[in-house]
Amino acid sequence: MVWRPTLPTKDSARLDVRKTYKLYVGGAFPRSESGRSYVVNNARGKFLANASQASRKDARDAVVAARKAFGGWSGKTAYNRGQVLYRIAEVMEGRHEQFSAEVAAAEGLSIGKARAVVDAAIDRWVWYAGWADKLAQVVGSSNPVAGPYFDFSLPEATGVVAVLAPQDSSLLGLTSVIAPAIVSGNTVVAVTSFERPLPAVTLGEVMATSDLPGGVVNILTGSASEIGPWLAGHLDVNAIDLAGVTDPEEATALEVAAAENLKRVRRPVDEDWTESPGLSRLTQYLELKTVWHPIGV
Repeated sequence: MVWRPTLPTKDSARLDVRKTYKLYVGGAFPRSESGRSYVVNNARGKFLANASQASRKDARDAVVAARKAFGGWSGKTAYNRGQVLYRIAEVMEGRHEQFSAEVAAAEGLSIGKARAVVDAAIDRWVWYAGWADKLAQVVGSSNPVAGPYFDFSLPEATGVVAVLAPQDSSLLGLTSVIAPAIVSGNTVVAVTSFERPLPAVTLGEVMATSDLPGGVVNILTGSASEIGPWLAGHLDVNAIDLAGVTDPEEATALEVAAAENLKRVRRPVDEDWTESPGLSRLTQYLELKTVWHPIGV
Protein backbone atom coordinates (compact mmCIF):
# COMPACT_ATOMS: atom_id res chain seq x y z
CA MET A 1 0.00 0.00 0.00
CA VAL A 2 1.40 3.37 -1.01
CA TRP A 3 0.86 6.27 1.42
CA ARG A 4 -0.15 9.55 -0.14
CA PRO A 5 -0.38 12.85 1.73
CA THR A 6 -3.85 14.24 2.19
CA LEU A 7 -4.40 17.82 1.13
CA PRO A 8 -6.27 19.98 3.64
CA THR A 9 -9.88 20.76 2.82
CA LYS A 10 -11.38 24.22 3.17
CA ASP A 11 -12.92 23.18 6.50
CA SER A 12 -9.78 21.67 8.01
CA ALA A 13 -7.34 23.66 10.14
CA ARG A 14 -3.88 24.28 8.75
CA LEU A 15 -0.61 24.94 10.48
CA ASP A 16 0.97 28.36 10.17
CA VAL A 17 4.17 28.49 8.16
CA ARG A 18 6.16 30.60 10.59
CA LYS A 19 9.04 32.65 9.30
CA THR A 20 12.49 32.20 10.78
CA TYR A 21 14.37 35.49 10.84
CA LYS A 22 18.05 34.80 10.17
CA LEU A 23 21.21 36.77 9.51
CA TYR A 24 22.18 37.85 6.01
CA VAL A 25 25.88 37.16 5.41
CA GLY A 26 27.67 36.67 2.11
CA GLY A 27 24.41 36.43 0.18
CA ALA A 28 23.11 33.58 2.37
CA PHE A 29 20.82 33.42 5.40
CA PRO A 30 22.61 31.54 8.18
CA ARG A 31 21.56 31.21 11.78
CA SER A 32 23.96 32.62 14.35
CA GLU A 33 26.88 30.26 14.86
CA SER A 34 26.26 30.65 18.59
CA GLY A 35 22.78 29.17 18.26
CA ARG A 36 21.34 32.14 20.12
CA SER A 37 18.10 33.94 19.37
CA TYR A 38 16.02 36.54 21.14
CA VAL A 39 12.37 37.52 21.33
CA VAL A 40 11.17 40.41 19.19
CA ASN A 41 8.00 42.14 20.33
CA ASN A 42 5.94 44.77 18.58
CA ALA A 43 5.60 48.33 19.86
CA ARG A 44 2.83 47.20 22.23
CA GLY A 45 4.89 44.38 23.72
CA LYS A 46 3.18 41.55 21.82
CA PHE A 47 5.32 38.69 20.53
CA LEU A 48 6.25 38.93 16.84
CA ALA A 49 9.10 36.52 16.20
CA ASN A 50 12.42 35.12 17.33
CA ALA A 51 15.46 36.70 15.67
CA SER A 52 19.01 35.38 15.51
CA GLN A 53 21.36 37.04 17.98
CA ALA A 54 24.65 37.53 16.17
CA SER A 55 27.95 36.83 17.91
CA ARG A 56 31.44 38.22 17.37
CA LYS A 57 32.16 35.15 15.20
CA ASP A 58 29.21 36.12 12.99
CA ALA A 59 30.64 39.64 12.82
CA ARG A 60 34.03 38.28 11.74
CA ASP A 61 32.35 36.12 9.09
CA ALA A 62 30.47 39.17 7.82
CA VAL A 63 33.69 41.19 7.55
CA VAL A 64 35.32 38.34 5.59
CA ALA A 65 32.34 38.28 3.22
CA ALA A 66 32.41 42.06 2.82
CA ARG A 67 36.14 42.10 2.08
CA LYS A 68 35.77 39.30 -0.46
CA ALA A 69 33.00 41.22 -2.25
CA PHE A 70 34.78 44.58 -2.20
CA GLY A 71 37.00 44.13 -5.26
CA GLY A 72 34.21 43.08 -7.56
CA TRP A 73 31.70 45.65 -6.31
CA SER A 74 34.07 48.62 -6.34
CA GLY A 75 35.28 47.52 -9.77
CA LYS A 76 31.84 47.75 -11.32
CA THR A 77 30.97 50.85 -13.29
CA ALA A 78 29.13 53.55 -11.38
CA TYR A 79 26.25 53.18 -13.83
CA ASN A 80 25.94 49.47 -13.03
CA ARG A 81 25.94 50.11 -9.27
CA GLY A 82 23.16 52.64 -9.81
CA GLN A 83 21.16 50.04 -11.71
CA VAL A 84 21.50 47.58 -8.83
CA LEU A 85 20.34 50.14 -6.26
CA TYR A 86 17.37 50.98 -8.46
CA ARG A 87 16.56 47.28 -8.70
CA ILE A 88 16.43 47.13 -4.88
CA ALA A 89 13.82 49.91 -5.00
CA GLU A 90 11.83 47.99 -7.63
CA VAL A 91 11.71 44.80 -5.57
CA MET A 92 10.82 46.73 -2.41
CA GLU A 93 7.92 48.31 -4.27
CA GLY A 94 6.59 44.83 -5.03
CA ARG A 95 6.73 43.92 -1.33
CA HIS A 96 5.32 47.23 -0.14
CA GLU A 97 2.53 45.75 1.95
CA GLN A 98 4.87 43.37 3.79
CA PHE A 99 7.27 46.19 4.63
CA SER A 100 4.39 48.41 5.71
CA ALA A 101 3.02 45.76 8.07
CA GLU A 102 6.45 45.12 9.59
CA VAL A 103 7.25 48.82 10.03
CA ALA A 104 3.81 49.45 11.56
CA ALA A 105 4.32 46.65 14.09
CA ALA A 106 7.92 47.59 14.86
CA GLU A 107 7.47 51.33 15.25
CA GLY A 108 3.90 51.50 16.55
CA LEU A 109 2.63 53.44 13.54
CA SER A 110 -0.73 53.37 11.81
CA ILE A 111 -0.67 51.47 8.55
CA GLY A 112 -1.03 54.75 6.66
CA LYS A 113 2.02 56.29 8.33
CA ALA A 114 3.95 53.05 7.87
CA ARG A 115 3.22 53.13 4.13
CA ALA A 116 4.60 56.66 4.01
CA VAL A 117 7.80 55.46 5.71
CA VAL A 118 8.18 52.64 3.19
CA ASP A 119 7.56 55.11 0.34
CA ALA A 120 10.34 57.31 1.72
CA ALA A 121 12.73 54.36 2.03
CA ILE A 122 12.09 53.27 -1.56
CA ASP A 123 12.49 56.84 -2.80
CA ARG A 124 15.80 57.08 -0.94
CA TRP A 125 17.17 54.04 -2.77
CA VAL A 126 16.17 55.71 -6.04
CA TRP A 127 17.77 59.00 -4.97
CA TYR A 128 21.09 57.36 -4.17
CA ALA A 129 20.91 55.26 -7.34
CA GLY A 130 20.77 58.49 -9.31
CA TRP A 131 23.96 59.73 -7.66
CA ALA A 132 26.01 56.67 -8.60
CA ASP A 133 27.35 58.00 -11.91
CA LYS A 134 27.36 61.67 -10.92
CA LEU A 135 29.39 61.53 -7.73
CA ALA A 136 32.79 61.59 -9.44
CA GLN A 137 31.91 64.78 -11.32
CA VAL A 138 30.80 66.53 -8.12
CA VAL A 139 33.55 65.32 -5.78
CA GLY A 140 36.42 64.91 -8.25
CA SER A 141 38.28 67.69 -10.00
CA SER A 142 40.73 68.62 -12.73
CA ASN A 143 43.54 70.48 -11.02
CA PRO A 144 45.62 73.29 -12.54
CA VAL A 145 49.33 72.50 -12.26
CA ALA A 146 52.56 74.16 -13.37
CA GLY A 147 53.91 71.87 -16.06
CA PRO A 148 52.89 69.81 -19.06
CA TYR A 149 50.62 67.46 -17.10
CA PHE A 150 47.00 66.53 -16.68
CA ASP A 151 46.17 66.34 -12.98
CA PHE A 152 42.94 64.73 -11.79
CA SER A 153 41.55 64.00 -8.32
CA LEU A 154 39.20 61.00 -8.43
CA PRO A 155 37.04 59.51 -5.65
CA GLU A 156 37.48 55.86 -4.72
CA ALA A 157 35.72 53.66 -2.20
CA THR A 158 37.27 53.37 1.27
CA GLY A 159 36.63 49.63 1.73
CA VAL A 160 34.59 47.76 4.34
CA VAL A 161 32.22 49.97 6.33
CA ALA A 162 30.66 48.85 9.62
CA VAL A 163 27.29 50.42 10.35
CA LEU A 164 25.53 50.47 13.71
CA ALA A 165 22.08 51.25 12.42
CA PRO A 166 19.57 53.65 14.02
CA GLN A 167 17.60 52.04 16.83
CA ASP A 168 14.29 53.83 16.26
CA SER A 169 13.99 53.97 12.47
CA SER A 170 13.91 50.31 11.46
CA LEU A 171 13.74 50.77 7.68
CA LEU A 172 14.17 54.38 6.58
CA GLY A 173 17.09 54.98 8.95
CA LEU A 174 18.69 51.69 7.95
CA THR A 175 18.36 52.56 4.25
CA SER A 176 19.80 56.01 4.91
CA VAL A 177 23.03 54.58 6.32
CA ILE A 178 23.51 51.58 3.99
CA ALA A 179 22.68 53.06 0.58
CA PRO A 180 25.22 55.93 0.61
CA ALA A 181 27.99 53.58 1.71
CA ILE A 182 27.50 51.05 -1.09
CA VAL A 183 26.64 53.39 -3.96
CA SER A 184 30.27 54.52 -4.24
CA GLY A 185 31.67 50.97 -4.13
CA ASN A 186 32.09 50.23 -0.43
CA THR A 187 30.80 47.04 1.19
CA VAL A 188 28.87 47.04 4.46
CA VAL A 189 28.42 45.08 7.67
CA ALA A 190 25.29 46.46 9.34
CA VAL A 191 24.03 45.74 12.85
CA THR A 192 20.28 46.35 12.93
CA SER A 193 18.04 47.92 15.53
CA PHE A 194 17.91 45.47 18.44
CA GLU A 195 14.21 45.84 19.18
CA ARG A 196 13.08 46.40 15.58
CA PRO A 197 15.11 44.04 13.37
CA LEU A 198 12.41 42.44 11.22
CA PRO A 199 12.22 45.06 8.41
CA ALA A 200 16.00 44.79 8.09
CA VAL A 201 15.85 41.02 7.56
CA THR A 202 13.17 41.50 4.91
CA LEU A 203 15.41 44.11 3.28
CA GLY A 204 18.14 41.46 3.17
CA GLU A 205 15.73 39.15 1.33
CA VAL A 206 15.11 41.92 -1.18
CA MET A 207 18.85 42.42 -1.68
CA ALA A 208 19.35 38.70 -2.25
CA THR A 209 17.00 38.91 -5.27
CA SER A 210 18.08 42.30 -6.62
CA ASP A 211 21.33 41.56 -8.47
CA LEU A 212 23.35 42.78 -5.49
CA PRO A 213 26.42 40.51 -5.25
CA GLY A 214 26.62 38.44 -2.09
CA GLY A 215 28.71 40.08 0.62
CA VAL A 216 28.19 43.67 -0.51
CA VAL A 217 25.71 44.14 2.33
CA ASN A 218 25.72 41.88 5.39
CA ILE A 219 22.99 42.26 8.00
CA LEU A 220 23.42 41.15 11.61
CA THR A 221 20.53 41.14 14.06
CA GLY A 222 21.43 41.43 17.71
CA SER A 223 23.03 43.84 20.14
CA ALA A 224 25.16 46.66 18.75
CA SER A 225 26.64 47.08 22.23
CA GLU A 226 27.94 43.50 22.04
CA ILE A 227 29.05 43.42 18.39
CA GLY A 228 30.09 47.06 17.96
CA PRO A 229 33.41 46.87 19.85
CA TRP A 230 34.56 43.91 17.75
CA LEU A 231 33.75 45.74 14.53
CA ALA A 232 35.36 48.96 15.78
CA GLY A 233 38.56 47.12 16.62
CA HIS A 234 38.62 44.85 13.56
CA LEU A 235 41.71 45.66 11.51
CA ASP A 236 40.01 44.78 8.20
CA VAL A 237 37.20 47.30 8.72
CA ASN A 238 38.05 50.67 7.17
CA ALA A 239 35.25 52.87 8.51
CA ILE A 240 32.44 52.79 11.05
CA ASP A 241 29.15 54.68 11.30
CA LEU A 242 27.91 55.08 14.88
CA ALA A 243 24.42 56.26 13.90
CA GLY A 244 22.66 53.90 16.31
CA VAL A 245 24.81 54.58 19.39
CA THR A 246 22.95 56.64 21.99
CA ASP A 247 25.36 56.46 24.94
CA PRO A 248 28.16 59.08 24.67
CA GLU A 249 30.58 56.95 26.72
CA GLU A 250 29.96 53.96 24.45
CA ALA A 251 30.54 56.14 21.38
CA THR A 252 33.84 57.37 22.82
CA ALA A 253 34.98 53.81 23.55
CA LEU A 254 34.18 52.78 19.98
CA GLU A 255 36.12 55.77 18.61
CA VAL A 256 39.14 54.76 20.69
CA ALA A 257 38.93 51.18 19.38
CA ALA A 258 38.57 52.45 15.81
CA ALA A 259 41.72 54.56 16.14
CA GLU A 260 43.96 51.48 16.17
CA ASN A 261 43.91 51.22 12.38
CA LEU A 262 42.85 54.82 11.71
CA LYS A 263 39.28 54.02 10.73
CA ARG A 264 37.08 56.77 9.43
CA VAL A 265 34.45 57.35 12.14
CA ARG A 266 31.07 59.02 11.69
CA ARG A 267 29.94 60.14 15.09
CA PRO A 268 26.30 59.82 16.19
CA VAL A 269 24.16 62.94 15.90
CA ASP A 270 20.43 63.53 16.21
CA GLU A 271 19.05 63.06 12.71
CA ASP A 272 15.61 63.38 11.18
CA TRP A 273 15.61 60.55 8.67
CA THR A 274 12.69 62.08 6.78
CA GLU A 275 14.77 65.11 5.79
CA SER A 276 16.79 65.32 2.58
CA PRO A 277 19.97 63.35 3.25
CA GLY A 278 22.41 65.63 1.43
CA LEU A 279 25.84 64.45 0.34
CA SER A 280 27.68 64.11 3.65
CA ARG A 281 27.20 60.35 3.90
CA LEU A 282 28.08 59.91 0.24
CA THR A 283 31.45 61.62 0.71
CA GLN A 284 32.17 60.19 4.16
CA TYR A 285 33.54 56.91 2.85
CA LEU A 286 35.55 58.09 -0.14
CA GLU A 287 39.27 58.45 -0.68
CA LEU A 288 40.54 60.99 -3.23
CA LYS A 289 43.25 59.67 -5.53
CA THR A 290 45.24 62.24 -7.49
CA VAL A 291 46.64 61.13 -10.83
CA TRP A 292 49.28 62.94 -12.89
CA HIS A 293 49.62 62.22 -16.60
CA PRO A 294 51.98 63.87 -19.07
CA ILE A 295 50.36 65.81 -21.87
CA GLY A 296 51.16 64.20 -25.20
CA VAL A 297 52.84 66.26 -27.88
